[in-house]
Amino acid sequence: MFQEYRRQDYWISTDPAKLDARAIHSFLTRAYWSEGISPGQVEKALRNSMCFALFRGKHQIGLARVITDQVTYAYLCDVYVLEKYRGKGLGVWLMECVMSHPDLQGLRRFSLATRDAHGLYRKFGFAELQKPQSYMEILRNDVYLRSRK
Repeated sequence: MFQEYRRQDYWISTDPAKLDARAIHSFLTRAYWSEGISPGQVEKALRNSMCFALFRGKHQIGLARVITDQVTYAYLCDVYVLEKYRGKGLGVWLMECVMSHPDLQGLRRFSLATRDAHGLYRKFGFAELQKPQSYMEILRNDVYLRSRK
């Protein structure tokens, strides 16, 4: 069952059929975390995730994407509100919808990575890693750019 949330002229949907992959790709190609991502990569990521699409009227103006098994782990990514709509509390509302979603309750671990939005995420209980020495990663910052060559 898909969720829908409304607030004044804005609405959020978890229905994948409502996603505007072109609008999402347009933003993500400008974002520091996904520079160079292809339309096909965006579409595949959206298909394999739980997405919270933020709209004003018929236009998609934001997104939060969650990769999860809905039991033990979730990873929050691709969270954005278009520049024109920032400063209206929409990012906080988007996060409230994500954090209250029934399929994301009772998770053992919910993580994310951010360069500059720590203040927003702290409001929802996110904190720096308690045991960073326990975490390992393979990070390929330029993977989208290299895949286009």
